Amino acid sequence: MQSTFAGIEIGKRSLIAHNLGLSVVGHNMSNASSEGYSRQRIELSATQPISRPQLNRAESPGQVGQGVETASIERIRDGLLESRIVGQANGEGYWSARDKYIRMAEQVYNEPSDSSVRTLMDRFWDGWQELSVHPTEGASRQAVLERGEALAEGIQNQFQRLDRIKTMLDDDIRATTERVNSLISDIAKVNNEITKSKGAGDNPNDLMDRRDLLVERLSSLINITIDDRDPDEFNVHTSGFHVVQGGIARPFEAVPNPQNEGLSDVVWEHSGESAQFRGGKMAALQELRDDTIRSEIQKLDNMAMNFIDLVNEVHSDGYGLNKETGTDFFVEYPRVLNAQGNYDENGDGAFDASYIFRVTGSNELDAQAQIGIGGTMTLPGPNGDVQVDYAPTDTVEDVIARINNSSAEAAARIDRSNRLELKATPAENEENPDFVLRDFQDSGQFLAGYAGILAGTGADNGYTYQQADAVQGLRNENVDYAVAPLQNPSGWIQVNDELKQQPSAIAASFGEEGAAGESGDGSAALEIAKIRNQPVNVGQISTFDDYFADTVAEIGLMGEESEQALETQEQIMKDLRDMRASISGVNIDEEVSQMIKFQHGYQAAARFVTQIDRMLDTIINRMGV
Repeated sequence: MQSTFAGIEIGKRSLIAHNLGLSVVGHNMSNASSEGYSRQRIELSATQPISRPQLNRAESPGQVGQGVETASIERIRDGLLESRIVGQANGEGYWSARDKYIRMAEQVYNEPSDSSVRTLMDRFWDGWQELSVHPTEGASRQAVLERGEALAEGIQNQFQRLDRIKTMLDDDIRATTERVNSLISDIAKVNNEITKSKGAGDNPNDLMDRRDLLVERLSSLINITIDDRDPDEFNVHTSGFHVVQGGIARPFEAVPNPQNEGLSDVVWEHSGESAQFRGGKMAALQELRDDTIRSEIQKLDNMAMNFIDLVNEVHSDGYGLNKETGTDFFVEYPRVLNAQGNYDENGDGAFDASYIFRVTGSNELDAQAQIGIGGTMTLPGPNGDVQVDYAPTDTVEDVIARINNSSAEAAARIDRSNRLELKATPAENEENPDFVLRDFQDSGQFLAGYAGILAGTGADNGYTYQQADAVQGLRNENVDYAVAPLQNPSGWIQVNDELKQQPSAIAASFGEEGAAGESGDGSAALEIAKIRNQPVNVGQISTFDDYFADTVAEIGLMGEESEQALETQEQIMKDLRDMRASISGVNIDEEVSQMIKFQHGYQAAARFVTQIDRMLDTIINRMGV
């Protein structure tokens, strides 16, 4: 039998439910501008009736309702859409970071302008051209000297700006590592709070919103996937490894790498193993620092080193007005002080490697002549040995082109004395030193009896840099070699101080039979000027002009690619976020309508309680004797 006072309980429940509904509406409207907030909806349901269908229940015309109760307070969220946003956010983070730094790199080249390295080099060649016409004039020599200094300063400035970008990237990697660690720690803490809340029977909507926001921010930094199939353990993975497992966070650490100029490697803090990222800001920063910017610096170093080497080759053979020869125009700094290039690579106090930049054969060759022999050269490559085949019908020029067009980290050319020259190039892998000739051999006679570099054929007569005095295994003492240069030649290139003090020592002529040339001879200056358009084989770039054209075009294309990719990713993310806002965002008009509904419901419940109170007043106060 229903109690006389049951109406008061029904009204009380209605007041509580509608008051809670108004609180939810107020909470939504208060957080309309909160990042990551999802609007919430209260679910109301009828309270269990007083009479249940059983045999011993009181006789009644039917079940009597007991009012309303709050079933739950749910947040409006599309799980599939959230997964798409998390999956796409790492692309937006990747291209955003890449576009920012590529724009910086584009500004370094400053093409076309009067202060660009290309313009300075053109003026340098023009200076030598002018000196070849007026070899006895001091003004022409002074112009060459000043333009050489301006060019050296321009190359150094370009290196320093690229190096600063690399340093900025390293600082950004360390800062991003700290940010990632902070986010995964916060996610783990929120996981613990959510687990406790759910264990108490609550529905922690605000905590789950907070976690989703942290996950989205993390996904823009590193590529992650979410596993929430287990309601008691929310997991976050990167590249298949746990970053967050419930309440456990597995942070990263930025550790200096001596083999990479002390730049930071990101490793797992618990194991020290290298962490691999395939997306997000972190992947972009690592790729830019260790690939893009490093490659730009290496190309600049390669150009500068070959430029120094070629100018010095001609200049040291020429004579100045002071009748002296053998002077380099640019200063070369060797990487090792040992004359044979011996180097202590493992730091144990004993020589265990030979750092040689260039070797030149002892035999004069005709570039157009067929070699008449066949075989296979084995040269060092970025990922192992590179095989270069040659046939009897090939000319020397054909074989050189084949070497330079291969992926070998070595270049070949015919020098002024018509001898074959092998030069090292920058190494793609950080473990290998730049401008150091590594292992090479020949199954035939091209590098041995024909060019006069190796002592014989086969692996037994091959050259390997991983031993001291490796140059002693070359053919004979007529083989010339040069020790590897100090790291980053573009950072230290400068004109010889002797020439600054005595401009008359600048070589403009070639001598004959050990004697200086005539005073009006400008042949040496003319030959230096011709380097401008001659094939110099700077890696796979034929001339210096090709180097500048290729470099500027490449960085321009990278900038265009990053800009377009970023625009695409931003549009994708905008569409996804707009879709989420339409589902989970707070609409003030909709909330106002909900507020009016709960307000009217509350008023109706209040009037119901008032009416019940009047009825009880009649029973209590007006019924009697």
